[in-house]
Amino acid sequence: MTPPRRRRRYPEEQLPPPPPPPLPDSPPDSPEAAAPGNRKEVERLYILTGTGAGDGERAPIDLVTLIVARAEPPPSAAPEQSALLRICQAPLSVAEISAYLDLPFSVVTVLLTDLLAAELAQARAPLVKQARADRSLLEAVMHGLQKL
Repeated sequence: MTPPRRRRRYPEEQLPPPPPPPLPDSPPDSPEAAAPGNRKEVERLYILTGTGAGDGERAPIDLVTLIVARAEPPPSAAPEQSALLRICQAPLSVAEISAYLDLPFSVVTVLLTDLLAAELAQARAPLVKQARADRSLLEAVMHGLQKL
C-alpha cells in the first residue's frame, strides 16, 4: 500500500503574505517588533509614573475605588494624567480607568496618588449595599405577596 500524497496548504499562486518588518525604534528581537499591527510607541512604565512616585507612600486605592476629577488638567501635567482627568469628569472605578487608558493597575495607582496629592482628583469609596434589608421593607413585601 502506498502512503497518501500530501497537499500543500496554499497553492503556489496564493502564498501567505510575508510578516511585516520590525519597527524602526525597537530591537529586532523585542516582542514589540514581533507583534503585527503594533503602531503605538512603547514606553517603559517607570517613565510614565515619573520621579515623584518614589516616595514610597501610595494612596489606599483598590479596583473599585471611584475617582472624580476636581479640576481641569494643568498645562504641566503629563499626557497620561491629563487623559485620566479628562475621562474622570464622571465617577469611574480604577479598574475602568486602567482599561480605558490601557495601563496596568499599578501604574494607574501611582498616577492617581500624584493627582490626589495635588488635589486635582478625589477618591470616593464605592457605594456598598446594606448587609441586611430593612425590616419594614421586608414586611411590606410580605404583606403585598399575601394579598395576591
